[in-house]
Amino acid sequence: MAGEDLQGDPVSVTKMRGKVVVINVWWSLCPPCRTEMPELVEASEELGKDAEFVGINIRDNAVESARLFAEQFKVPYPSIYSPDGQALLPFAGTLSPRTIPSTVVLDRQGRIAATVIGPIPSKNTFVDLVEGIAAEPADG
Repeated sequence: MAGEDLQGDPVSVTKMRGKVVVINVWWSLCPPCRTEMPELVEASEELGKDAEFVGINIRDNAVESARLFAEQFKVPYPSIYSPDGQALLPFAGTLSPRTIPSTVVLDRQGRIAATVIGPIPSKNTFVDLVEGIAAEPADG
């Protein structure tokens, strides 16, 4: 999976292979997305090098709306701008544009290890989930 971030720079999840990757799907006007984002930001900071985080912004017709959201919540990781939801195609059958917010955790081999449909339950529960996946042997 690859795309351009909110500044137009390339983002490639494929290049993150070998690391646990958290992919969060959000929309700036989605109330549950706004509620969970502070906890996701805290989780990304707490997990540090244990996991890479990437957002996928869908539904925002203007990239500026997405940028303002990312700035407001001080999102420290890149988000792929995909207003038409095309960035979700690698997750067909798992995620759809109707399932926001949603979060997928990829293991070190790039396989889906966990899926959260809706807001993450809590920062601590989510961090425990990701740490458990990160602790799994690299050869799965």
